[in-house]
Amino acid sequence: MSAVLEPEEVRLETLTVERLDVLCAVEAQAYSHPWTRANFIDSMAAGYRCQLLLGGDTLIGYFVAMKGVDEVHLLNFAVAPAFQRQGWAPMLFDALAGWSRGQGVQWLWLEVRKSNERALAVYERQGFRRVGVRKNYYPAHGGQREDAVVMSLLLNSPNPLNGAAGVLP
Repeated sequence: MSAVLEPEEVRLETLTVERLDVLCAVEAQAYSHPWTRANFIDSMAAGYRCQLLLGGDTLIGYFVAMKGVDEVHLLNFAVAPAFQRQGWAPMLFDALAGWSRGQGVQWLWLEVRKSNERALAVYERQGFRRVGVRKNYYPAHGGQREDAVVMSLLLNSPNPLNGAAGVLP
């Protein structure tokens, strides 16, 4: 079941311990192999960018990103299932790109499950390009492993979140 919020009700907020239970519930709905509460606590303790997209007190989506030397690595990204296919992902990507530019980085990087065609399409619509594969990167059901598709986005290109991003040489 989808929920609808008006854009004027929406804001970005940094993840706090008080919001972890709600975030973990969304994470469990959004992923077959969700991050644990400890994963999020570790990310906050490490100083990673943990950003929430909220409508009132309702969690719409979030991302966790780690700054490197001249890049940002997107570690976790989700839109709550009730808000998917409503255009919220681009708002989160805009926030991520804005923060990343403010950090002086040129590249965004991420991994996504090879089987997650929907996420691959979302990332590609945002300008990310497939640049490689990490074999057996993710845990899968039955003790198996799944490959990850490595994707990148050059932030200094014209309109990088509108499909005009650069790719690795």
